[in-house]
Amino acid sequence: MHNPFSTPDATPAGSAPPVAAPGPAAPGPVRRHRWRFLRWAICGVLLLFMAAVAWLAVTAPLSKSLQPIAPPSVTLLASDGRIIARKGAVTDRPVDVRKLPPHVGEAFIAIEDRRFYHHWGIDPHGIARAMWHNLRAGHMREGGSTITQQLAKLVFLTSDRTAGRKLREAMVALWLEAWLSKDEILSRYLSNVYFGDNVYGLRAAARHYFDTTPEHLSVGQSAMLAGLMKAPSRLAPSSNLDGAQARQALVVQAMAEAGYIDEATARATPPARLHLRPVPAEIGGSWFGDWVLPAARDSVGTGYAAQRVTTTLDSRLQRAAEAATRAGPAGTQIALVAMKPDGRVVAMVGGRDYSASSFNRATQARRQPGSTFKLFVYLAALRDGMTPDSRVDDKPLTIDGWSPANADRHYRGSITLREAFARSSNVAAVRLAQKVGPDAVVKAAQDLGVASPLKADPSIALGTSGISLLELTGAYAAVAGNSWPVAPHGLPDPPQGWLDWLWDHKHHFDDSQHRMLLDLLSATVKQGTARGAALSTQVYGKTGTSQGSRDAIFVGFAGGLVTAVWIGRDDNQPLPGMAGGGLPAKVWRTFMAQAIGATPLGQKVPPLVDPDAIPDASAEATIGNTTFNLQFGEDGIHLTTRPNAPAGEEDSEEEAPDQPGND
Repeated sequence: MHNPFSTPDATPAGSAPPVAAPGPAAPGPVRRHRWRFLRWAICGVLLLFMAAVAWLAVTAPLSKSLQPIAPPSVTLLASDGRIIARKGAVTDRPVDVRKLPPHVGEAFIAIEDRRFYHHWGIDPHGIARAMWHNLRAGHMREGGSTITQQLAKLVFLTSDRTAGRKLREAMVALWLEAWLSKDEILSRYLSNVYFGDNVYGLRAAARHYFDTTPEHLSVGQSAMLAGLMKAPSRLAPSSNLDGAQARQALVVQAMAEAGYIDEATARATPPARLHLRPVPAEIGGSWFGDWVLPAARDSVGTGYAAQRVTTTLDSRLQRAAEAATRAGPAGTQIALVAMKPDGRVVAMVGGRDYSASSFNRATQARRQPGSTFKLFVYLAALRDGMTPDSRVDDKPLTIDGWSPANADRHYRGSITLREAFARSSNVAAVRLAQKVGPDAVVKAAQDLGVASPLKADPSIALGTSGISLLELTGAYAAVAGNSWPVAPHGLPDPPQGWLDWLWDHKHHFDDSQHRMLLDLLSATVKQGTARGAALSTQVYGKTGTSQGSRDAIFVGFAGGLVTAVWIGRDDNQPLPGMAGGGLPAKVWRTFMAQAIGATPLGQKVPPLVDPDAIPDASAEATIGNTTFNLQFGEDGIHLTTRPNAPAGEEDSEEEAPDQPGND
């Protein structure tokens, strides 16, 4: 019978009790440990955040970004503490981008940070793009910094490339984005950034280059100023108008691609024209000071008071260089660069008289290096498997109508590379360049640090592409120090960060290749065109004389010092009788004897002919039954003709005069 008081799930008598459903487990020790760890982690993150905020509030006050970035003056010191020069910066009032024409700010955004209005101070897309380009290039070629990060570096940080500085830069960028609007960030960036010519800030730059205000800048003027951000010292339009205008065109195109201007406006924008205002006078100007100033400005980082920067210049060697370079014919200019094998420049002379001309012929002029360029030809030959004892024909040749010749018109048949290098045989160098290929010669020069454009044609073997004396000295320093490339610099090396170690690793010649290069360079001094540079210690070097004796060069090294001397004219007129083994070698010997404490032993090369000069150019063509020979010499153009006579009949060609010279 059913019991009305029983529950529906009551267990019948004699049956086993049901198993209870499992309830929630009591908190175990593992779960309590996880919660405790999470609480500590949250507390740690909060503490780090508070510490970061406190650090930023102290080291990166927002008001600081309104102050002028340029210090009132920078004092350059030699390595012994002596004052070289004191230079002041050109600044003006800050700008407000909201009060400027839209195209002014847009020009900078288009070329520097196109995603400026879409990131929080750090742009992962830009970082990834820069990393990819750097990996493809094999070295540190570009960064992924946003405008906000650049402002952080300009105002609050130093310019070193360590990982710690990059981390601080990112933190400050996020801090600025949290407290400032995008327009405020852009305004402060434009008010602080460097525009070359010792000018800081957009207002000062507009006044200096165009004699106008930022509120009246045209599209072309804005684009030119924005283009200077890539390399303000190198692209400053006052000294490199072609480079600045080319960069302007790139910025205008970027503005069109970003939608800031239409294609019609881009096509109608002409190259900006300059209306330069003079820069205030400086104290104690010098060629070295002008060259090192941009790097010195960059190195002072956060300073707002007067700064003192120690350079690599050696006062004693600089005095010796200035004394040695007083020699030379009237109307000529002279330049000298002395550096350590690691690229530290210790002496520099850029001309006869700085007060008369501040143009630096050691760093700014690109002149034909003549036979000093043969270093790269022979390096390419050694890389191709040849040795100083390999043989090459010292015989006349013609390549596509071009007939290079030895300056003395003497040919020795089959000779060793050592003799060809020592005697500076032009036809042997051309033959070697043809054998390995002009591209291999260009690569050898670029590997050793030559950055100037080089034309890969047969004449490159004779040094017909212009390069600076500083580049040439750095290339020979690579051989002296067995480490390439060498970057000439005027400031002491900063502590190496991991980015430098990762991207800018050095290369070394293998032992046999380095020995062979030294073999060739010593043969030139012992038995060749550089005998006038001999010292009481081992000397390695090469002479060079460009076509028509327009440039005479000697570059060599001894006693841990690499020095190059150039003599020529600013109007590029010939200097009859001038050769690399003559006065340049003598100036080099005089300076080096003082610099390293050696005794001069050099003797003059016989004055009959310059054995190192590039001879007058010639070309030959046959039309019908007549052969025309065109000779370009310093005394004019000579045209000779001869009939194509039958075999065995003597030609009636007029003999071209020998090239005058004195090595």
